Formats: sequence, structure tokens, C-alpha cells
Amino acid sequence: MDQPSKKHPKTDEEVLDAVGPRLRALRRARGITLAGLAATTGVSESTLSRLESGLRRPSLELLLPLARTYDVPLDDLVGAPHTGDPRIHLKPVSRFGMTFVPLARRPGGVHAFKMIIPARREPLEPIPQTHDGFEWLYVLSGRLRLVTGERDLTLPPGEAIEFDTALPHWLGSADGGAVELLILFGLQGLRAHVRSDPKEPPRGEVRP
Repeated sequence: MDQPSKKHPKTDEEVLDAVGPRLRALRRARGITLAGLAATTGVSESTLSRLESGLRRPSLELLLPLARTYDVPLDDLVGAPHTGDPRIHLKPVSRFGMTFVPLARRPGGVHAFKMIIPARREPLEPIPQTHDGFEWLYVLSGRLRLVTGERDLTLPPGEAIEFDTALPHWLGSADGGAVELLILFGLQGLRAHVRSDPKEPPRGEVRP
């Protein structure tokens, strides 16, 4: 019986050759021009162009500002080979007094997070913010208060909602207790739809 052929691991040269096309695809997926990327990273436009075309070898000095700009791990930029460990090593990030746990590491597209709003003696006053994109929320525990546009909603566990983040919005606890929820965030034009009938919007959906 013939034995199945084993896939040989990529050589260092092959890994490096794939960095340029990966960087170009990532930049285009984010809708960023070379000029805009140069202004953000401090790396010259010509260097970025040569890096994407494979005429310039990637270095840590060049990849670090790109990883910060794209908000992805260095491993994603270079396509580092898997170590055989299938586990996802989650790294919580604290922002605005809340904890965000990234559940996916793919660049571009839809990002998944678990968000934890800590308990407070007194609920905070809403300070709505805006940014490009769409968000889909699912409440795991606690009671979430969502202010979006002119709406002020309270979502119990099991409720889901989708809204345009170009509308002024704010998330917080409805009663001062801790809240845990899942968030799917997509760049402008991307949505996460969860519905059984495409003609019927899901309960609690907010449309622009």
C-alpha cells in the first residue's frame, strides 16, 4: 500500500519570499495606500513598495511598525510555521476600564472579542463615540446598556444586536453589575448576520 506523502515544511527562503505578497494583500484589504502607510509607520513609501514586491528583505525594524499599524502579531506578517500546538493563547487587553479578549487573529475582515465590563457601585454616564464599521453583540451574562443614536436599550443574557458604529454609541452596565458579551466587529461594509429568515431582522437589530 502506498504511504501518503508528507508535506515538507517551508524553507526560510520560501517563508521570506511570501512576506511581500502577504503585506500587500493585508494593506489592500485594509484600504490603505502606500503613502498613508508611510505616514503612519515612518517607513518611506519606496521602502514599503520594495518590501511588498520582494525587492527588500523584511527585517524586524521594518515589520514592527507594520505589525503595530495593522494590529496583528508578527507571526501573522511572516507566516511563521505552526508549532503543532492548536491552542489559542489569549492575551486580554484593558481599554476604557473594560477587558477585551481577542478570540481570532486573522488580519482584516471580521474580528471577534469577548468583552468584560466590570461591576461598579454606580453605573457610568454614557459618553457616546463613533468610528467606521459594524458591530454585532451577544450578551453572555449581566444586563448590558447600549446607547446608539437616539435609542437607549437594555439587553439581558441571550440577546443579540447589530448596529452601525458610525452612529454615536456607548456600552455599559445597565445596573452596575458585571457584564460579559461577545463582539464581532467588521470594517465598513462588513456585517455579521445571524438570522433564520432573511426577510426578518433579528430581535433588537438597529439599522442605520
